[in-house]
Amino acid sequence: MSDKSRSSALEDLVDEYLEYLTIERQVSPYTVRNYRLYLTTFIDWLKKQIHVARMEMVTPKMLKQYRLYLANRKNERGEFLAPVTQGYYVIAIRSMLRYLVRQDYEVVSPERLELPKGKDHSIKFMDFDSISRMMEAVDVSTIYGLRDRVIMEVLFSTGLRVSELVSLNKVTLNLETREFGVVGKGKKIRVVFLSSRACHWIERYLKERNDHYAPVFIQHSRKPAIDEVREGARLRLTTRSVQRIIAKYGRLAHLPFSVTPHVLRHSFATDLISHGAGLREVQEMLGHKNIATTQIYTHVTNPQLRRVHEKFHSGSEE
Repeated sequence: MSDKSRSSALEDLVDEYLEYLTIERQVSPYTVRNYRLYLTTFIDWLKKQIHVARMEMVTPKMLKQYRLYLANRKNERGEFLAPVTQGYYVIAIRSMLRYLVRQDYEVVSPERLELPKGKDHSIKFMDFDSISRMMEAVDVSTIYGLRDRVIMEVLFSTGLRVSELVSLNKVTLNLETREFGVVGKGKKIRVVFLSSRACHWIERYLKERNDHYAPVFIQHSRKPAIDEVREGARLRLTTRSVQRIIAKYGRLAHLPFSVTPHVLRHSFATDLISHGAGLREVQEMLGHKNIATTQIYTHVTNPQLRRVHEKFHSGSEE
């Protein structure tokens, strides 16, 4: 039985759920911020379009109406939301509803809100030649170019998530052992490794900077006149800035699809597996909680399966 004394007002339940994510699940502030956006959009729609102010009043029919609303919604550029973007909104609502069910609130079943079907579930990755073309498109004669080259080298060498990359501080890196620890999703700590080439570019970039700011990656267009450690936090690159940087060099390299930091993460994993690395080891380096998440890379490149196919398939006979 639900506790009738508890509030089921929409805003209160959203706040309760986000508090649970922050304290119990220990998700990142970035995730909490996004979930707040997705859930606030939902409750605003309920209140303005359906005139519903309490969660127990939400029905399966309303959830279907909201799905239609998302499908017809446009972003700030006047474009319809992509199915994957619609999915983010739906996943946030379903997750909150599951939490409320566990807390004995009388709410609609989360399964009544269907996930949108994406058009393309294939992962995008680049081979080493494509990555090299991106890196060679950088003008390393400038501090901006040096920084951008290092960003790409580190992403491809370590498989870091973009949020993990921008949080790096100079004291974190050990260029002698070419390894360092990183705190990933769910506060899970793992060790990642730098290639000798990545170390070379990091050393070159940091030597050129010659400052006392803590972050590895900073903005160079708005550096303060005073070189103080505390000023570094204001200069730290954002995830969005890195996304723009990577997309820029993907275009300069004339690659056939839009390149994101996560494409470099996919490329890191694919490169390892294609050269014979074990799935468990790659799982550790990526920081995946479940090995099933890592297995997606075996669908695109598995050297052992390729050798078996070439050896035994009739079409391989000359």
